[in-house]
Amino acid sequence: QMQLVESGGRLVEPGGSLRLSCAASGRIFSNYYMGWFRQAPGKEREFVGYISGSGFSESYAGFVKSRFIISRDNAMNTAYLQMNNLKLEDTDIYYCAAGQAVGMEPEENEYWGQGTQVTVSS
Repeated sequence: QMQLVESGGRLVEPGGSLRLSCAASGRIFSNYYMGWFRQAPGKEREFVGYISGSGFSESYAGFVKSRFIISRDNAMNTAYLQMNNLKLEDTDIYYCAAGQAVGMEPEENEYWGQGTQVTVSS
């Protein structure tokens, strides 16, 4: 099994920045695509972005509008989500996921973190 532990979520003002981390263990980290998703109460989990195992390829949801950047450090078994120019509508629980192939849909991902709360408020 692969374990994912997220951290970094907190309260931030509109226009601020935040970096979320996802620490992985239990499998060869570089073999997995890493994805970020977010979910509000009563709504479906939605795709934010993913990065390939090597870190060469990235893909993002349209709402990101170049504000977010996904990266990974395979030597540290860690993936990141850098969020800039945060908006009120970015308030959500953010989840890290891992899969052996491209996974823009939640069901395409094998492993999940526990989620971390991001609250954007003035």
